[in-house]
Amino acid sequence: MKSPRTFDRIDTWVFDLDNTLYPHHVNLWQQVDARIGEFVCNWLNVTPEEARKIQKDYYLRYGTTMRGMMTLHGVHADDYLAYVHKIDHSPLEPNPALGEAIAELPGRKLILTNGSTDHVDAVLSRLGLTAHFDAVFDIIAANFEPKPARATYRKFLADHAVDPARSAMFEDLARNLAIPHELGMTTVLVVPDGTKDVVREDWELEGRDALHVDHVTDDLTEFLAGLKR
Repeated sequence: MKSPRTFDRIDTWVFDLDNTLYPHHVNLWQQVDARIGEFVCNWLNVTPEEARKIQKDYYLRYGTTMRGMMTLHGVHADDYLAYVHKIDHSPLEPNPALGEAIAELPGRKLILTNGSTDHVDAVLSRLGLTAHFDAVFDIIAANFEPKPARATYRKFLADHAVDPARSAMFEDLARNLAIPHELGMTTVLVVPDGTKDVVREDWELEGRDALHVDHVTDDLTEFLAGLKR
């Protein structure tokens, strides 16, 4: 029987960025997704349809399309990241309630993302959350090895002196919580609230009942506020 871990001893709070700190239905990632498709199409000189297949295949197999493009086609990470993160962040709106809930959490707040620090900065600025986070561990800090690679989590824990038994991780992809849970972290899966359409692959929305998922929420602000109560 599943026995979810609790938050009694947590002193480090780890958050994914995209589709975690803002709602899935904002579909900000859809812009990045489209830019990735354009990059693959142009780099490999294939049709948009073929580029789409390659993009999603690499994403599933390598954790990010970028990793697949680097490994198989010699793409430079800087060129890729600069291109795919050149998007319009204006759909994001300030979320002071979430900021207040994060501020009330005891201990450090960190971001662990497969995106770049530049993208993180832009998102946090739009959300009004910049001041609430102590550090960011991005894809560059991970040596371009994306979640869910075990080495990435281990490097994150070492670089920021995080005790997994005293940390909680919030993610929108269940597969990215498997290793953190194995290492001892309390895990929370953030899912769509069901009120609006979201642009996601079927596999991205799976895993709510997985043994490595301790908690599930479709409202991160309310969930965090509830921890204080």
